[in-house]
Amino acid sequence: MPDASALAIDARRLSRRYTLRDGEIAAVTDLDLKVPAGTIYALLGPNGAGKTTTISMLTTVVAPSSGTALVAGYDIEDEPDMVRANIGVTFQDIVLDEDLTGREVLEIHARLYRMPTDLRHQRIERLVELAELGGAIDRWVKTYSGGMKRRLELIRGLLTGPRVLFLDEPTQGLDPQNRVRIWEYLQTLMRSGVLTVLLTTHSMEEAEALADRVGIIDHGRLVVEGAPAELVTGMGADVITIRGHGRADDLVAALRRRPYVQSLLVGRPNGSTDIQIGVDQGNRRLAEIVTIASQDGFAIEDLSIARPSLGDVFLKYTGRALRDE
Repeated sequence: MPDASALAIDARRLSRRYTLRDGEIAAVTDLDLKVPAGTIYALLGPNGAGKTTTISMLTTVVAPSSGTALVAGYDIEDEPDMVRANIGVTFQDIVLDEDLTGREVLEIHARLYRMPTDLRHQRIERLVELAELGGAIDRWVKTYSGGMKRRLELIRGLLTGPRVLFLDEPTQGLDPQNRVRIWEYLQTLMRSGVLTVLLTTHSMEEAEALADRVGIIDHGRLVVEGAPAELVTGMGADVITIRGHGRADDLVAALRRRPYVQSLLVGRPNGSTDIQIGVDQGNRRLAEIVTIASQDGFAIEDLSIARPSLGDVFLKYTGRALRDE
């Protein structure tokens, strides 16, 4: 029996490669991932970065090309049945039979896992109450809103008492109100027992609100990870963003020589140049940066100061917006 104090997920040099007609493509490369029990870990990355492949390997849906991983203390290749018995999964797309009632969805799932009748009924009642679906659980799923369907899927994933719950884009397509309700529900779950959650998300706000740790994956590699606050702090106290045109390379070179400049990121949307400048004190440095831009032949069209966010961290390490292909 695995040690309950061990890591809930421990992946070492996990890789997955696919053979195509014109060669081989690496979906995930040498991924090291350690998720402590009882925490929420958010995996962020652009489309095609390797997030879904990572979850597919950790849930035994896809075999790794190389490397190893333990989930809930069990080896994903040597003990796949034990891994599956200790995890719950909800997928990016809602997968529910809409011609069943919510209760029937849960009953069928529990019977597939051969849960004893008394335990099955006890867990269904407890989870239905927790998810606030009591008034709808005996209605057809086709009558549910998107948020209700998501909560029903989460209940189904939790019904068998998993030690690790995998959530692939759990709030995709939901309106802000339903998204917040799902967040509150997940936070309640974390307080109610020993559960570890690995989620993928396109929402920086979601990752900051829920996650104890965040990992950013790009081109199949984990490029940075840490607590959200630590990653944001590493960007500098403030971010000055200037947009304009002119000799951007000369301006960037001049800024790099300033000791108060902690990070620089350059983008070129729609013919203009955006320069994000991480500095120690935005209000204090703003006038000097404007002067340097003027001296170096860069005409400023727009300017802003903001506290850095997890989105700025993402841009720093991937060089693109989260929803870019």
